[in-house]
Amino acid sequence: MSDSTNTDAPARSTARGRFRFREYHVTTVPDTLALPTVAAECVTGEDRNCGATSGPLHTPDELTRWIAGHCAATGHELYEQTTRTLLRAEPGAWQ
Repeated sequence: MSDSTNTDAPARSTARGRFRFREYHVTTVPDTLALPTVAAECVTGEDRNCGATSGPLHTPDELTRWIAGHCAATGHELYEQTTRTLLRAEPGAWQ
């Protein structure tokens, strides 16, 4: 059966099923097998940021050590910290 309002439209098949997704509750928990990483970028500068980055590190002490070294070498005092952690999704029961 074709659509009478649009003669160029293809016929719609009545055999196509409909899908309905029910809501469910999902929680996230840190993956205990993966090490979190921290990184910093130097954002000191008036016209533009310095842009020096620490790269991914695994402890806050390593990050502080990198910042201290960069600060000592350049006098830069402003840094942006990024923390990355793998999360595991735990879907709950269907509702």
